[in-house]
Amino acid sequence: MFWPITLLGVLIGWLLASIPGALLGGLLGQVLDRRLGLDSWASLRERLAGKPALQGSELLFFLLGRLAKSGGRVSPAHIQAARAEMQRQGFDGPAQRAAIEAFNRGKASGDGLRAPLQRLRGRREESRRILQACWSMARAEGRMGSREHELVLLWGKWMGWEAAEVAALDLGATRRQEAPAGRGGAYEQALQLLGVRRDTDPQLIKRAYRRLLSKHHPDKQAGAGASAAQVREATERTRELHSAYALIRERRGFR
Repeated sequence: MFWPITLLGVLIGWLLASIPGALLGGLLGQVLDRRLGLDSWASLRERLAGKPALQGSELLFFLLGRLAKSGGRVSPAHIQAARAEMQRQGFDGPAQRAAIEAFNRGKASGDGLRAPLQRLRGRREESRRILQACWSMARAEGRMGSREHELVLLWGKWMGWEAAEVAALDLGATRRQEAPAGRGGAYEQALQLLGVRRDTDPQLIKRAYRRLLSKHHPDKQAGAGASAAQVREATERTRELHSAYALIRERRGFR
């Protein structure tokens, strides 16, 4: 039987120094990895160093720092967005310093996030606030790159959200979608974007949504030799598709 290799399993198997020991190490390592929330060597190093697991506002500002750095540099707009979030939460001096420290740690590393984010599964209101703050940081410079977009979707997935649900929390995209309400409103625009009608069967709506996602995905465009501008356009279209599908699904009442 094949036993999956785990972080602690490797260490335990090495310590036991035998094939039966390696198998036992794999079993014990699986259990301990899940219990301790280890998902990378970085998270194991932090545990061995006695660092507490990321949670609460520390986790939030770690994520914001990771997003700010994901485009290659942290701009004044990113710093201002982080300060705005501190003000929104009413942080005082010590809380601000802790948030800044977490933000700087996030800039330096994005490892070890799966376990703390998965611990938020089922805590919808807390994870909703985190995702909305992440979208705001991703849009801090007035635009959003494909890397920031994919990170927020991935983090939402780890927290138990579907991609369309995460996209619907992007208030910046929602405001742009709802702005031209005089031409039929957001719902009509969403239908037009997916190329469906009010009475289209839900399965056909899902099929149209997935087909358009596959067509416009920025990674696919980049792989086909698209320019940077075309990749940015594909990223924006992908966000619009997520938001449109989330709106239609909510209005029609299907999953």
